[in-house]
Amino acid sequence: MANLQITGILEKMTGKDKDYRYMATSDLLNELNKEGFKADSDLEIKLSNIVLQQLNDVAGDVSGLAVKCLAPLVKKVGEPRVVEMTNKLCEKLLNGKDQHRDIASIALKMIIAEVSTPSLAQSILISLSPQLMRGITGPGTSTEIKCECLDILCDVLNKFGNLMVTDHEILLNALLSQLSSNQASVRKKTVSCIASLSSSLSDDLLAKTTIEVVRNLGSKGTKSELIRTNIQMIGALSRAVGYRFGPHLEDTVPVLISYCTTASENDEELREYSLQALESFLLRCPRDIYSYCDEILRLVLEYLSYDPNFTDNMEEDTDDENDAEEEDDESANEYTDDEDVSWKVRRAAAKCLAALIVSRPEMLCKLYEEACPKLIDRFKEREENVKMDVSNTFIELLRQTGNVTKGQNDMNELSPRWLLKQEVPKIVKSINRQLREKSIKTKVGAFSILKELVVVLPDCLADHIGTLIPGIEKALNDKSSTSNLKIEALIFARLVLASHTPSVFHPYIKALSSPVLSAVGERYYKVTAEALRVCGELVRVLRSNLEGFGFNFKPYVHPIYSAIMSRLTNQDQDQEVKECAISCMGLVISTFGDNLGAELPACLPVLVDRMGNEITRLTAVKAFAVIAASPLRIDLSCVLEHVISELTGFLRKANRALRQATLGTLNSLIVAYGDKICPSAYEVIIVELSTLISDSDLHMTALALELCCTLMADKRSSQNVGSAVRSRVLPQALTLIKSSLLQGQALLALQNFFAGLVYSANTSFDSLLESLLSSANPSPQSGGVAKQALYSIAQCVAVICLTAGDQKCSSTVKMLTDILKDDGTSNSAKQHLALLCLGEIGRRKDLSSHAHIETIIIESFQSPFEEIKSAASYALGNIAVGNLSKYLPFILDQIDNQQKKQYLLLHSLKEVIVRQSVDKAEFHDSSVEKILKLLFNHCESEEEGVRNVVAECLGKIALIEPVKLIPALKKELIRTVDLGPFKHIVDDGLELRKAAFECVDTLLGSCLDQVNPSSFIVPYLKSGLDDHYDVKMPCHLILSKLVDKCPSAVLAVLDSLVDPLQKTINFKPKQNAVKQEVDRNEDMIRSALRAIASLNRISGGDCSLKFKNLMSEISKSPTLWDKYYSIRNE
Repeated sequence: MANLQITGILEKMTGKDKDYRYMATSDLLNELNKEGFKADSDLEIKLSNIVLQQLNDVAGDVSGLAVKCLAPLVKKVGEPRVVEMTNKLCEKLLNGKDQHRDIASIALKMIIAEVSTPSLAQSILISLSPQLMRGITGPGTSTEIKCECLDILCDVLNKFGNLMVTDHEILLNALLSQLSSNQASVRKKTVSCIASLSSSLSDDLLAKTTIEVVRNLGSKGTKSELIRTNIQMIGALSRAVGYRFGPHLEDTVPVLISYCTTASENDEELREYSLQALESFLLRCPRDIYSYCDEILRLVLEYLSYDPNFTDNMEEDTDDENDAEEEDDESANEYTDDEDVSWKVRRAAAKCLAALIVSRPEMLCKLYEEACPKLIDRFKEREENVKMDVSNTFIELLRQTGNVTKGQNDMNELSPRWLLKQEVPKIVKSINRQLREKSIKTKVGAFSILKELVVVLPDCLADHIGTLIPGIEKALNDKSSTSNLKIEALIFARLVLASHTPSVFHPYIKALSSPVLSAVGERYYKVTAEALRVCGELVRVLRSNLEGFGFNFKPYVHPIYSAIMSRLTNQDQDQEVKECAISCMGLVISTFGDNLGAELPACLPVLVDRMGNEITRLTAVKAFAVIAASPLRIDLSCVLEHVISELTGFLRKANRALRQATLGTLNSLIVAYGDKICPSAYEVIIVELSTLISDSDLHMTALALELCCTLMADKRSSQNVGSAVRSRVLPQALTLIKSSLLQGQALLALQNFFAGLVYSANTSFDSLLESLLSSANPSPQSGGVAKQALYSIAQCVAVICLTAGDQKCSSTVKMLTDILKDDGTSNSAKQHLALLCLGEIGRRKDLSSHAHIETIIIESFQSPFEEIKSAASYALGNIAVGNLSKYLPFILDQIDNQQKKQYLLLHSLKEVIVRQSVDKAEFHDSSVEKILKLLFNHCESEEEGVRNVVAECLGKIALIEPVKLIPALKKELIRTVDLGPFKHIVDDGLELRKAAFECVDTLLGSCLDQVNPSSFIVPYLKSGLDDHYDVKMPCHLILSKLVDKCPSAVLAVLDSLVDPLQKTINFKPKQNAVKQEVDRNEDMIRSALRAIASLNRISGGDCSLKFKNLMSEISKSPTLWDKYYSIRNE
């Protein structure tokens, strides 16, 4: 039936009526796009013939539809039909009529784009390549045919260059001959073709190409247009092959610099192409170009001001008033000449300098000394496009400064940030001149520079605010200003207000606030939203301290309030504006609420109303949190009950961000307004928050427990609140404490909750202690409690003991020691928990008043259960932390005298050392000496376990007391390996390599301006990516950082990074691998994919054929693609 339908469509396609043919071709396109479409061999022939026939249709819209039919047709017919269509189209291209040539070329490109299988590609290439070469090199071939063939060949090489290895040399020779063509269009397309071919050429053929091009450049009598073409060829080669072009820089860079400096006065294009080629070297071969960077810097600085047809006699401005007059004169007398193309040289120089800045972070200081003053001077550039490039280059300099000097001291003389700070007055003076120009583009560029400057040096404009305010004012008030200019001016205003001391702005508040408040009323939503954000910063500046000393903010309160209120009450506006208005009003009320007494009854209900709207709900909740945190104690009586009710309801919502914000806001409101909230509301809140306490979301759990603690701590809480906590929250807490996932802030919040329960919820200490200890009992459903849960229980027991006071604490310690004295093995679980509890109590409180407690604990070392012995070791170490002077000597003495217990005692010592750094307990110098002496005495113990613990102890002490330990370490590495019955490969250098890469990570983070990343990536990072799991992981992280900080250095060696990453993501663990090995491998694959996702963000990464193939492989693997997709969207 389907074939009959297609036959009917084919008949209509040959009809005389143009409309019928169009409709039939459209129907055929729809049929071909259906997934279930299938055709037999006869129908395939008919379809391919009719579509090719339609390409020649006199009606352009019909032939256009026929071209679209080719894309699905290639996938629905067999390989012989596709090859046949390709041959017919190629014949039409080479020998057909002129009017059919264009459509044949488009059709061929369409087919090439749709071919996806290697076998079909190979079949097409066998027949297509010779015909294209004939069209390119054949005698008497017209320029138009050559250009079309070169275009198609470029597409073929881009997609299938690696499948044509046997033809590479033939293709290369044919294409190189076309570089000397008399036709500029042929030469231009040949350059693109060779560049596409070069990415898959062998190193030998790439060298041959480069030698040929350099030879052409060195030949005497070569025409100037051919010289320009060959220079373009060099640039295109380096862009296409990246770091592989590095070995040829020695031959090409001097030639380019020579041509640049010796070119005739009117040969601007030659200089432009030379500078463009040098730019590509800097970006694609940063490692090998290093030795030429100084020479290139001198060259670009010279040509940055290259303007032989124009002499700038404008003298330095003496005062700001004359600036405006001179600017007008300059605009009126501006030199213009349509034939002057020297601006292209200046633009190429600016871009080349930008490439130098981006690729050479270690040259920043030199760039500030030599290039920065020149760039500032060139802000006066007369050609607008060049001026934009100069601005962008300066912005790159600022960004690079921010990237590589983050965390460094500004006052370090001759550091990049210090050098930039010295140039700020000149920058501001030059920017102010630009802000007075008529060009919108120029003013946008000026604000972009100022924005980046404030980000890099947050407090650098304090002395220049007065000179910059008129520029902001003019940008916002001028009727000729575009929305884009206003947005840029407002963003700068916001950044500068947020990054400087408020008092700096006080003299200029009137001048600044007026245009900003006018912008709040703008029609374009992005301008309005940004103006509202600026208002938020203005509010902070107006009243930075609530004492209000020094500045009279009151005249500005009501104008700001009115402007924001008009936006807050307007329903018909963009969501971004609504959210900004709500946030800003929250700030206004929290800062000026004591001056808005009459307005609050009208304003607060509007904010409550916005809480009822799902779109603005979250923002409104956060606004009330800001108001509640205000020290002004704003009167919320008119809405407080409604707000509490709404917020309590939000705790049931599915929106996680809303629940989090709600918990925080409720906490702030109860702290500030608890005396005005009905006690019954507390009970409802407790019921709702109890459902949020679970180990599935520990952050939410921590917030819920904090809120519960706030409710319990409120002295006005009724007995009903205590009952609600006991019946609703306590069971959830006792379930949570059994979780092996419990840690961090959630565990701390749980401890505070139990501490609060001791006094606040009418809960007796004894019953609470019993509940906690009982929670460690194994249950019939889940079995025993996880080891981590026992530590959590022990910490909570310790916290409630300390809260309850000395008497309860002492009785609990006695009860726990009594459990230890029971020799019955049936009580092993109780003994385990008792030891952990004693350790946690002893760490927080001196237990020396309990006689012989250390002896009781050490007796547990004799237990037949390993977990008891481990817990005893833990307890002894923690008790020693509570009283170092008494228990540390005891442990040291026991280590020396109790040979059989050494391993456990050393673990106790390790616990003491670890807690010393965590709890900030103090070692005496004599204690450190004793510990070191003891540890070194046991370094050569026969027991491997003892040696391992000693090593850990030494490592921990090295972190705490490096001065004492490092001199005591031996330089030699002594290693003893006992293989026993098993063969075990020990990597001696693994830890050292891990440490080395961690060191590199630190260097990249703190002193990138003094490191050459290009010399590190290959071979060191490359080898790290192919190393052990523990080395690969930090290397993936380093690679991601380098992508952000030095993308050009990474791009230059992208090909060489693909193989180790590909090997990692395709690695399969052995079939008998344990779960831990499988999990580690999964972590490693995700880590590698995270690095690949970073690499995929680099601009120009698509030039690497290897990387493109890697991305294609990932996209075709459902497992890898799912992981990659989730990582990319994190």
